[in-house]
This record gives sequence, C-alpha cells and structure tokens, in this order.
Amino acid sequence: MTFSWLTFLHGGILQWGPWALLAVTLVLTHITIAAVTLFLHRSQAHRGLDLHPVVAHFFRFWLWFTTGMVTREWVAIHRKHHAKCEREGDPHSPAVFGLGQVFFRGAELYRDEAGNADTLKRYGHGVPDDWIERRLYSRHNLLGIMLMLLIDLALFGVVGLTIWAVQMAWIPFWAAGVVNGLGHAWGYRNFACPDQSTNVVPWGVLIGGEELHNNHHAYGTSAKFSSRWYEFDLGWGYIRILQFFGLAKVRRVAPRLRWQANGPVAIEAMDQEQLQEIIAHRYDVLARYSRMIKSAVAHEIKVLKLRRCKAERTLLRRCRQWLLRDPQALAPLQQAEVARALTIAPTLSTLLQMRHELTAIWESSTASSDQLLADLRAWCQRAQASGIEGLEQFAYRLRSYAA
Repeated sequence: MTFSWLTFLHGGILQWGPWALLAVTLVLTHITIAAVTLFLHRSQAHRGLDLHPVVAHFFRFWLWFTTGMVTREWVAIHRKHHAKCEREGDPHSPAVFGLGQVFFRGAELYRDEAGNADTLKRYGHGVPDDWIERRLYSRHNLLGIMLMLLIDLALFGVVGLTIWAVQMAWIPFWAAGVVNGLGHAWGYRNFACPDQSTNVVPWGVLIGGEELHNNHHAYGTSAKFSSRWYEFDLGWGYIRILQFFGLAKVRRVAPRLRWQANGPVAIEAMDQEQLQEIIAHRYDVLARYSRMIKSAVAHEIKVLKLRRCKAERTLLRRCRQWLLRDPQALAPLQQAEVARALTIAPTLSTLLQMRHELTAIWESSTASSDQLLADLRAWCQRAQASGIEGLEQFAYRLRSYAA
C-alpha cells in the first residue's frame, strides 16, 4: 500500500514519462496562448474577429481555469495601452517604466492597473457580462487556478506542481514580459507607426503571432498580424480553421498594398482614391521614408570619412537613430545634438522638413479632401525638384500607389 502511494505521488494517475510531461505542458500552455490571442486580443479588445459562442465560452473558461485573468480587466488595460502608447498613462510602457521593470515585473504592472476603476470604466466596455462572468469568472477568478493545481497534482503527481507553475508563469513571461517589453525595445519594424513597437521575430509560434507586435500596432483592428511573405501568424492559421467550420468570422484585416499596373501616374493625375490609399498605408509610407533617411545618413558618414572629419562623423553616427524619430519625442539634449548634425549635412535637414510636411497631410483634421490632394501634389512636385536623388525616387514610388 505504501508503495502504491509513493508511486502515485511520483507520477500521479497517468504515470507518464518526461517527454510526455513536456509535451502536455507545451500543449496546455499553447491553448492558453491561443485563448489570449484569439479571444482576449483579436476578438474582445479590437473587435477584428467574431467567435462562435461555444468557442468564445471555451476560451473564457480556459483562461479562468489556467490564468485567473478577468476578461474586462485584460481588455481595458490593453485598450488603454493603445490609446496612450508610450506616453504617460500607458499601463506597461518601457518608455515610461523602463525595459527592466516591464520585462521582469510586467505582471505586477498589470495587477496595479487592474485595480484602477477609471481604466475599467473607460476602456472595459463591450465585454461579456452574463451571469457566469459576474458570479464566477470575475468574482472567484483565483478558484480556477486552484482547481487546475489540484488536477495537475492528481494527474502527474508532484511534478504536476512544476507543470502548474509553468502554466502560471507562461502568460506573465511571454505576454507581459516579451511582447510588452521586448516588443517595444528590440526587433525589426515593417511600419513607422508613432511608437517604438517592434516585431520580435517573424515566426509567431510560441506566442501564436503576438511576436508580430509592430504589425499589430500599425493596424490594430486587423485579425491578421502577419504582413510580409516571410512572416507566419499561427493565430491566423487557427482563425482560418475556425472559419472553415463556421466557428469564426473575420471582421477586419489590414488593407492590402497595391501598385499601379502601368507605373506611376503623373502628378496632376493623382486623384482622391490614390490619396486615400496613401493615407491608409501611411505607416508603410513612413517606413520607406525612414529607410531613405538611413541611406542618406550612411552616404553623409561615408563622405565625412573621406574628408577625415572624425568629430562630425561621430556626431552624425550618434544622431542617426534620433533622426528617424519624432523631434517632440526627443530629450532636449538629443534635440540639440540633432540640430548640430543638420548643420553638417543640410541634405538631411531638407529630408526631415519634407517628412514633416508629408505627415501633416494626413494629420490635418480641418482641411478638405480637395485641399489634401492639392497638398500631396505640391509635395511631390517639391520632392522631384529637390535635387536629392533619394527623395526624387521616393516621390516617384509614392505616385505608384494604387487604390
């Protein structure tokens, strides 16, 4: 009898080996990731996806069972993050709190904001508010994870405690730490949206596509996170499977970039449809403009090297990342350094001024559509008459956008 109890404590009811235990841990945590990205994020927070009630309720139950997260709290905090991204009030911004605090203490920042009644009231609307949500999922949100602990212990023995601990740490580490932390500090950017969001890696497997964070910030309501041929959004694969069985309906995806079949149109032939296409893809436009600035900076550094202007070359290298950012987001010392760098390379000053004028076209809230189109045509004319090769090519490319 004693041996039986020792055997039970060692391996639980199932008595599985280490590889099976590893596999079940990955499966359980991956279901949780799917619930977060499909239900909480794409469906509830951004309304880019409608899920069948059975699927939606399964995800609600699973999240209660494995994380203790409350739908209204998660949705409200995430919406506030988008509304105040990397500014004062952002619940988990590395720009506000520092990367270390967001990466290692992201779960604590989440709990702090979940206690903010104003956040829940302002941003937590439109989420499930039925009897089971009010009486069980929200009121007894810790009950589920305690039941999960008991089940893990019963099925897997003492090692079930480790499996449960991994389940509890999975979302705080990957979502709160990696996505909210590294996803605003390290990685690559497809789109120059007005924040520092990045794509951590192009293969969204471990976090179901959430790694493609810059793509998401560029088109927040899109149910699909991948945008380049080499990017893989596993969550989108799950959505397509659910669609096939009639269990999901996609409401929004990012607009697809198209080009004029016969090359760029003449400046005077640019029309309202082309204007709207450029505005819809403004973050792609700005990303291309940023790449042009990078090339121009590299050219200026090379010229300064040939002239043996070491101090000027060092200054320009120090400023090259700041030149890509909004001047208002720079510290006073950084602004002063940039101003000095622009006196060394007047071409860069022209490029920055033209970027400011271009963004003013879609940021204007009072100009008529006809005025905006006239401003766009005038901008293209100035760009092509600038004598700056990169800027001329950019204007040429801009006239190739198609509706």
